[in-house]
Amino acid sequence: MINEGDKAPDLVVTASDGSSFNLSAPGLPLVLYFYPKDDTSGCTREAQDFTQIAGDFASAGAKVVGVSRDPMKKHEKFIGKYDLKVPLASDEDGRISDAFGTWVEKSMYDANIWGWNARLSSSARTDGS
Repeated sequence: MINEGDKAPDLVVTASDGSSFNLSAPGLPLVLYFYPKDDTSGCTREAQDFTQIAGDFASAGAKVVGVSRDPMKKHEKFIGKYDLKVPLASDEDGRISDAFGTWVEKSMYDANIWGWNARLSSSARTDGS
């Protein structure tokens, strides 16, 4: 798990808008927001909120990308259904969420399960720091 001030991991991410970037050197300021699942009430509201302010981030030269473990096909439906303007990245293999510490083992009803630790937004400079 990375901590505040650490360099982002050396992972290449492809977003729903077709862009690809390496988290360790994205080339522009990057805001990642992690969320549990497409098309749920809280996650939909969060995506709509980021859509509303996406222009502000773009004006500042930053890119915003939402990340969940949903497959890209589900992201595409989610984007179309709500006319989202923020690209989404699929983390089906968990590499991104593991690196940022958003997917953890936790106890629920006397059982250990894997799930989202919390919603998280993270930003990186052009050099990934």
